[in-house]
Amino acid sequence: MDAYFLDWANLLLRWAHVIVAIAWIGASFYFVFLDNNLTPPLAPDLKAKGVDGELWAVHGGGFYNPQKYMVAPRSLPDNLHWFYWEAYATWLTGFGLFTVLYLFNAQTFLIDRSVHDWSPAAAVTVALAFLGVFWIVYDLICRWVGEKDGQVGGDGRVGALVLVYIVAATWLACQLFAGRAAFLLVGAMIATAMSANVFFWIIPGQRKVIAQMKAGLPVEAIHGQRGKQRSVHNTYFTLPVLIAMLSNHYGWLYQGPNNWLVLVLLMLAGALIRHSFVVRHKALLHGTRVPWEYAAGGTAVLVGLAIWLAPAPRPAPVAGAAPVTLAEVKAIMDQRCVVCHNAQLQQKNVALHTPELIQQHAQSIYQQVVVLKLMPMNNSTQITDAERAAIERWFQAR
Repeated sequence: MDAYFLDWANLLLRWAHVIVAIAWIGASFYFVFLDNNLTPPLAPDLKAKGVDGELWAVHGGGFYNPQKYMVAPRSLPDNLHWFYWEAYATWLTGFGLFTVLYLFNAQTFLIDRSVHDWSPAAAVTVALAFLGVFWIVYDLICRWVGEKDGQVGGDGRVGALVLVYIVAATWLACQLFAGRAAFLLVGAMIATAMSANVFFWIIPGQRKVIAQMKAGLPVEAIHGQRGKQRSVHNTYFTLPVLIAMLSNHYGWLYQGPNNWLVLVLLMLAGALIRHSFVVRHKALLHGTRVPWEYAAGGTAVLVGLAIWLAPAPRPAPVAGAAPVTLAEVKAIMDQRCVVCHNAQLQQKNVALHTPELIQQHAQSIYQQVVVLKLMPMNNSTQITDAERAAIERWFQAR
């Protein structure tokens, strides 16, 4: 029954996480689009008010005219809208889901003893450290390298250092944790930095600007510059985070010896494709050539990965080979699967301790054990390729 209620917590947290993540990423994408499509105002009254850029758009049967004030407007409206709960809710639901799925089940989901043999407590501690340490180091890179004399800059150097750090953290995660957990953890650590950007810099900087305006003090430009820098970082992080989160559902991505490189290349492809859309906005605004080579580069990385990871052709059945019997499959189930799928413990409401149950779940067994190779989880019971092949021959002959 406990597993049943955990499944409900998993479902509801995942649902909420996806909803608020859509809201946050959608807002991020929109404001990056908006910034890259603003044009200097032509109307004298807008110039007099200090409007730096404006955009006309049509959507949903109406016309919109958003305007941007560089640094700050001369006066504040009463109904100022803030964008931050989308970011906070995304992190809170994501961390809740990570806790329910991985931290509460560290022995099963975080640890693969063939990768690194350690205790659940140590694995949980280091997993949490990944989230915090990544943010601290990333933030130091942004402040020490990207800020000088009260100005924010050095985007190329900051980007290069962050890229190197992400690659190193990805490699380390894949040396310590089960492949599936490592992929998710890398996505979670980058997502934590995204939320921390909002919590520690973007929103506090906006609050300081408003406080300075209300006090009649000159507005410090660095708050807007820093917020802009972190917002741009967040939009580049989105696709790498999404692919890291999604890829952990595909065993053929994370089970190989070079799984860290697979994840790095997937995230690189996402960043290149996202960059192509960012520069496309600017190119269309200024009437210059759209640099599609970034999207083409990201696509080429994905195609190269697909070719690299393509499985070898399965050998044809040996002529005259004896068919695999249900009794032989049950012997494999008893040794490799029944420890988690029995009358007392039915993970995912699946039991496999009788021939009838094996027959009933044959399709799922074939998909999870043979095709996707997701089960046994992290191959904790050390099922062999020969046993997977035997299950396949049995299933195909049914």
